[in-house]
Amino acid sequence: MTDYLADVRKYDAGADEAKVARIVKHLGIALRNRDSAMVSCGDPKELARVQEKWCAKKFGVAEDAGMAAIEAVCAAMKADRTKSRVTFYYLVARELGTLDAL
Repeated sequence: MTDYLADVRKYDAGADEAKVARIVKHLGIALRNRDSAMVSCGDPKELARVQEKWCAKKFGVAEDAGMAAIEAVCAAMKADRTKSRVTFYYLVARELGTLDAL
């Protein structure tokens, strides 16, 4: 858990540990595999899946708003070759203003 929190705090120094823990719990088994624990901004299918499963299903956000948030996070994490799914999801939620809904 501390590794996830440390990674999120590279982008948001005041990240809430409890919210990060909820994302880790939500992602569950996906975090066991290195490939599924990372997000590839170069894969449109994966980004569409993040929009569908995280933005739309979890938060009820429209597709346009979800994709805009995802694109903003991809830009913010551009320098990071290995984009942690936990960090990515946290930053998308922050971008959408839905962190309190976690």
